[in-house]
Amino acid sequence: MAGPAAFFALFFAYPVAAIVARGLRTDGVWHLGRIADVLGQDGIRHVLWFTTWQACVSTALTLAVALPGAYVFARLDFPGKQLLRAVVTVPFVLPTVVVGTAFLALVGRGGLLDAWWGVRLDTTVWAILLAHVFFNYAVVVRTVGGLWAQLDPRQEEAARVLGASPLTAWRRVTLPALAPAVAAAALMVFLFTFTSFGVVQILGGPAFATLEVEIYRQTSEIFDLSTAAVLTVVQFAAVGAILAVHAWTVRRRETALRLVDASVTARRPRGAGQWALLAGVLSTIAVLLVLPPAVLVQRSLTAPGFGYYRALTGQAGNVFLVPPIDAVGNSLRYALAATAIAVLIGGLAAAALARRDAGRLVRGFDALLMLPLGVSAVTVGFGFLIALDEPPLDLRGSWILVPLAQALVGVPFVVRTMLPVLRAVDARLREAAAVLGASPWRVWREVDLPMVRRALLVAAGFAFAVSLGEFGATVFIARPDNPTLPVAVARLLGRPGDLNYGQAMALSTILMVVCAVALLVLERLRTDRAGEL
Repeated sequence: MAGPAAFFALFFAYPVAAIVARGLRTDGVWHLGRIADVLGQDGIRHVLWFTTWQACVSTALTLAVALPGAYVFARLDFPGKQLLRAVVTVPFVLPTVVVGTAFLALVGRGGLLDAWWGVRLDTTVWAILLAHVFFNYAVVVRTVGGLWAQLDPRQEEAARVLGASPLTAWRRVTLPALAPAVAAAALMVFLFTFTSFGVVQILGGPAFATLEVEIYRQTSEIFDLSTAAVLTVVQFAAVGAILAVHAWTVRRRETALRLVDASVTARRPRGAGQWALLAGVLSTIAVLLVLPPAVLVQRSLTAPGFGYYRALTGQAGNVFLVPPIDAVGNSLRYALAATAIAVLIGGLAAAALARRDAGRLVRGFDALLMLPLGVSAVTVGFGFLIALDEPPLDLRGSWILVPLAQALVGVPFVVRTMLPVLRAVDARLREAAAVLGASPWRVWREVDLPMVRRALLVAAGFAFAVSLGEFGATVFIARPDNPTLPVAVARLLGRPGDLNYGQAMALSTILMVVCAVALLVLERLRTDRAGEL
């Protein structure tokens, strides 16, 4: 635990504490009354209300739209199911900047709705809500559908034999068993939408701002660190409460249920109702999940002869010191370095947490690993500039600063992927190898590594995809001569002109394709691993 604890203390707790202290302390005196002053402002109260309100509505809409999809993937078997499962998961690993840009191409100026019906939904709350459903659809399908597929269907069938209607059987038997998974999925969706930044920044306009967007505005535009620090503390407290409730729901989900092999519960659709449900889910996926990226690709190709893509290689008229296409190479290099860091730190943390003799302090560290997913990435990025500015940690001019920020977001995914597999390794195998004279390093290399190799590859893939699309912290610390893809897209969208808009669409398409390819490789690894086990 020494390595992960030192990493999080130095590159997460220290920068966040530094920016909070910079905003709330003057000449060694803490001004805690500033918290009440900030929260008493009408504009801040409006931000808090909108952040909470849109997160609640986004969560409810996501559950309403995605629960039928969870049933279809859990209980029905149909051609192309594995490919469709990968398609459904693609939006979740897409950077929020790409999601915002895709919906901007669909509902914004010159978008599909504008061209066909003269309707624009950008800078409206509906664009934000739809983008959040698009982004979080896979969370519900994966979390709820994964458990639903393993529930013994004979329990519901027994209720039907005893005279219960299909709705009553589902409500009295299946829903209580699914409740912990539904609650866990709802809390994760609420967390992601509560801290939404890229989507709201692009689609919200000046009328809508979440806490994350307001922290960015107070920090980078108004330079009011005191207000930004107060909002950071508020968001930190809210995220901590959400994660505590989520941990409780996960423990409930792990209580004893009658589970069966998921491969035997899925059947071909039977009856008009199941065929209609399948058709409805497929239509929803086509319209909600496939159409926005398709429109994004189409808009990037509107210039004759791949004009927008060719413009990426030039430098005249753009906002960077280098051609925008250089952002592709920069992002790949940063993401590879961040993946290496995340796999090392996350692997060590997972190994420590997997030990059956781990103490309460070590188990408590598991919850802390999730905090970077909910704490303001804007605060972390700006905290890097404030805290890491003196030797021996003067890293402001170093390229490693970006991968370090990206790795903070990747580590939780590595831990969540590797921990269940490490816990499943029979401890007696390690003990037998040790009795035969193997050193601890050789035990890990000969026993653990062969069993967790695929999980390690999957974890690395998730860390790579997440690092590739990190935006909140990178927007502060990426240098103008080394922009990343999300930063380049946001800056191009912030400048007027069709050429800048088209280049943003082209860069978003490139970023989307890279993330989609990474996810398809992950899905193949998961399928192969399931087949071997």
